[in-house]
Amino acid sequence: MLLFSITWGAVSGWWVIPCLLLGLLYAWIMYRQPLNLSDKFRYLLSAFRTLAVFIISLLLVSPLVKSTNYQPQKPLILVAQDNSQSVNTFHSKDFDAGKFVDELGKLKQQLGDGYDVQEFNFGHDLNSGLSKTFSAKQTNISATLRQLNDRFVNQNIGALILATDGSYNQGADPQYEARNFKTSIYTVALGDTVAKRDLLIGNVNYNKTAFLGNDFEIEVLAQAYQSKGETMHLSVTEDGRQVNTQIIPVDNDAFKKNLTIKLNADKKGVHKFNISITPVKNELSTQNNIETIYVEVLDSKEKILLLYDAAHPDISVIKEAIEAHKNYELKTSLTSDLGSLKLSDYSLIMLHQPMAGTFGALKDIIAKGKTPLWYFLGDQADLQGFNKVQKLTNISATRMDMQEVFAQPASEFSSFVLRDSTVQKLTKMPPLLAAFGTYTSSVPNGVLFKQRIGAVTTSYPLLLFGDENGRRISILTGEGLWHWQLAEYQQYGNHHAMEELFSQSVQYLTANANRQRFRAYPSKNIFDEGENVLFNAELYNDALELVNTPDVKIELKNTEGKNYSFLATRTGQSYQLDAGVLPVGEYTYTASTKLGDRLFNANGQLTVKPLNLEIRQSAANHQLLRAIATQSGGKILYPAQLNQLADLIRKNENIKTLVYEDRHYSDMIDVKWIFVLIVALLGVEWFLRKREGEV
Repeated sequence: MLLFSITWGAVSGWWVIPCLLLGLLYAWIMYRQPLNLSDKFRYLLSAFRTLAVFIISLLLVSPLVKSTNYQPQKPLILVAQDNSQSVNTFHSKDFDAGKFVDELGKLKQQLGDGYDVQEFNFGHDLNSGLSKTFSAKQTNISATLRQLNDRFVNQNIGALILATDGSYNQGADPQYEARNFKTSIYTVALGDTVAKRDLLIGNVNYNKTAFLGNDFEIEVLAQAYQSKGETMHLSVTEDGRQVNTQIIPVDNDAFKKNLTIKLNADKKGVHKFNISITPVKNELSTQNNIETIYVEVLDSKEKILLLYDAAHPDISVIKEAIEAHKNYELKTSLTSDLGSLKLSDYSLIMLHQPMAGTFGALKDIIAKGKTPLWYFLGDQADLQGFNKVQKLTNISATRMDMQEVFAQPASEFSSFVLRDSTVQKLTKMPPLLAAFGTYTSSVPNGVLFKQRIGAVTTSYPLLLFGDENGRRISILTGEGLWHWQLAEYQQYGNHHAMEELFSQSVQYLTANANRQRFRAYPSKNIFDEGENVLFNAELYNDALELVNTPDVKIELKNTEGKNYSFLATRTGQSYQLDAGVLPVGEYTYTASTKLGDRLFNANGQLTVKPLNLEIRQSAANHQLLRAIATQSGGKILYPAQLNQLADLIRKNENIKTLVYEDRHYSDMIDVKWIFVLIVALLGVEWFLRKREGEV
């Protein structure tokens, strides 16, 4: 419903009287002479003229016209259905998953037009509509709640219907995210809380990398339900060869035991380990009796040196993010202890907030060395000295004032690939502190993140990469990475974005230290099922300059002999490839190109490992669902009670239609219908006079 009214603002409302008098005076002068019109007709024309002149004079005074729009918004009912494998694998005997989805879909019809029902299904990701596939291999309830809350923020959310078994294997505890919902949450408890007879591998903790000749350990959580008196036979095979066996007696019906198994890395490459438990009679499921892991055995570690002049919380963040990649060995050292270090042993040198003395102590390695460098700037860094030793960027700051800057991804960056999820996470991180001043950059496609100040995206670099005289250099112009680490863990329960940022950055900086002419490599050697496989490639000419004129072909072959052929995409001066989602298995790859008359090849291997998280836990977690419903003022229901849901929503007095008032002010002269009214009044008056022969 739209209403209009006039408001005077800074103009006095008393102007209405003079304007009205002016209209009356004008009409009196015009119609005071006797005309061939009846008095009644003459009064009507006088009224038209009075009103027209009154409105025109009001336009000269310029009052404001207030338009008020009343917009009713029906209560929004969000339905989120768990579409993971566990829902349709572990359930009571009388539960029909397909029928349940059909019954849940009837809620929209039962509630009628008075409610806006939006339906979703979820596993690892949130998708529109209900689903009967139950194919999701991961469950992230916390992320589902967060995405729904973000998507419908500031809308009239009446209730959330959460239909799940309460089991999750990704993300943080859903109770924390549920508290952000300012509405009732009705949980529909699926699955069965009574554990059935089952032997399973609950979890496997292991390092994804080991080093040739070293021993390494894996931790296996062996579980058994309703199997007291049985003997659990556990075996570990490496590439089909048995390397360990365990015999474990089960002494209760809710049995759990952590096993530490020591193995030896005796051969370089990616190795497949199967941990399996022999099934017993009448076992609920044998799918969770086996777990497959992949461990990459490396010949040596890349050594990285981090030099600093003063302690800072960012140093420990950098250390943790880099050491998450087991192929990197990071040493931290004060610049004052430089004399005890052999710098030639390191593949990358990081300089954290280098001061004037640091540039003096490292003048030879900076000026003449070829070891890649990564500068981390901040309020203690010597910007004048920094500007002198490199040409990638110049920072003009009259004084060391700091300002908050956010990370804004640069679309033209082409040196390597970060996952979209990683870029989105980093974009949402808290601000870093960068020097207040003017920044210039000489690297056209080398800026990974620009500085965003408030809502304004600048051209100033926040994180950039470049090549200077054959040496790769990176520069982070802000400090406060510890804020990013805390925020990522608080929101997502992990540090994956930070780890990927540093892993990819270090891999790029150290990639061509030995100056191979052609190099092609995946972003990592082991990918999860359903994850996009990404490649980077670089080609150098005789002058060791990056070129990407010729085509680069990349072929992958799995153990069954199936080939996948791709053509890499040119980005900047290098190449990238998104091979998409590949089937589970082990792959070898060969990349080839031709520059002039010379052929170049690069090869390696990667693995796409299966995910079986959904079949590790057979018992549903209804206690979690009860807690979520109670704390929100909702209620926990079971599939047989689904027909009560519509009545509960209708009886909830907090779920109601809201009417939002939208006020808009505009100058009266800008309102078009007023001009239409004036023309209509004068037009009708002229027409009537014309008809009566008075014009």
